[in-house]
Amino acid sequence: MATVELNKDNFETTVEANDILLVDFWASWCGPCMRFAPTYEAISEKHPNIVFAKVNTEEQPELASYFQIRSIPTLMVFREQTVLFAQPGALPGAALEDLLKQVEALDMAEIRKKIAEEQGKDEQENEATH
Repeated sequence: MATVELNKDNFETTVEANDILLVDFWASWCGPCMRFAPTYEAISEKHPNIVFAKVNTEEQPELASYFQIRSIPTLMVFREQTVLFAQPGALPGAALEDLLKQVEALDMAEIRKKIAEEQGKDEQENEATH
């Protein structure tokens, strides 16, 4: 599957419509981004069940700002509309494959439960300090 170009108009609907979404934040002037692109594309061909997308940070500064992208390339993985991974730097092909296996193996009910617990703790702490 070819990678999908994301922009501020299609980002949210793409996240909502796909179980697993891998996003590469990049720019054309970025040497590491350009070297990583063939690896990213090749691995996308091996995983038709995962949507591989790219955000050109030069053309989509609003998205780069929203996700606080400070270094490129930055990879971000969404599963069921939850960010599970966000890290600057290009991954070697084997590491990217391993990351995808880990994401696919996660129990999302357990992840959502942990997120809800953390949000509950944060709310309790905020109430205690005010």
